[in-house]
Amino acid sequence: MADRSQCLAALQAIATRLDVLAAQGRPPRAPDRRIVCRVPDLGTAFHGELRDGCLRDLGEGPRDDAQIVLTVASDDLVALTEGRLSVLTAWRSGRLVVDASVRDLLRVRSLL
Repeated sequence: MADRSQCLAALQAIATRLDVLAAQGRPPRAPDRRIVCRVPDLGTAFHGELRDGCLRDLGEGPRDDAQIVLTVASDDLVALTEGRLSVLTAWRSGRLVVDASVRDLLRVRSLL
């Protein structure tokens, strides 16, 4: 089981990848949204804001005003961000649960 620091590092890796794309003038076309990633096996959640194609203000703790909520086990979160587990496979198998509008789901699926 991955620990809190590994999960936060995985999310920071996503943020860094998005920052690089933005610096290259290729930010992903994603809506500005408040995001929460619940990690039930650790009993915690991480939150951040997707703004202008970049993931900002990462931190630990719940957020009641999230527009997109991801629920994933700690090991699966790390595997997703490292490319060892595909988003589609995780979602189909129930290892990744996404609570978002269909439109948001379609637009942010490429971020992981």
